[in-house]
Amino acid sequence: MFTGIVQEIGTVRHTGPNASGLRLEVASSLVAPELPIDASVNVAGACLTVVEKDTHGFVVDIVAETLRRTTLGLAIRGTRVNLESAATPTTALGGHLVQGHVDATTKLMARREEGGGAARLRFAIPRGLARYIVMKGFIALDGVSLTIAGLGKTFFEVALIPHTGERTTLGALAPGDLVNVETDVVAKYVERLVKKS
Repeated sequence: MFTGIVQEIGTVRHTGPNASGLRLEVASSLVAPELPIDASVNVAGACLTVVEKDTHGFVVDIVAETLRRTTLGLAIRGTRVNLESAATPTTALGGHLVQGHVDATTKLMARREEGGGAARLRFAIPRGLARYIVMKGFIALDGVSLTIAGLGKTFFEVALIPHTGERTTLGALAPGDLVNVETDVVAKYVERLVKKS
């Protein structure tokens, strides 16, 4: 479990195929030293398991299901990724409950700069996810906890404050770029409970 508060932007230092799908090596100076082998780490919104590490980074294996649902299969050497270590019982819940279970990817449709480093980002609603996206509700994009600030039939918008733009990969997004989307898990449980009754 994570909070969607990014701790560091890491950099992919190597990718390569393995028996299960893809092996990814990530350079990290802040998050990596605190990660033991077998720890969960959020990489660009996806919960992955640390299988190797050194003082400058860590290694994760990515299976076919994760490659199908995320942008991680497009990562190359130098790709920047948001990183967050798993929450503990004493972690402040500054964002929202983020599982790291990516639902789909979507494209940035438009970006409107609002001055001082703030921006309004408009994304296409991925197929089948509209029912989980509500005004002022939570959403995680590339692992970043955000609030829905605008909503239409085919799109949703988030307001990016300067701090978030500087501390995450979202600040460098341009129209056409893909992001990983995780909708609010609470909405999914509510839907499941209502359908059963």
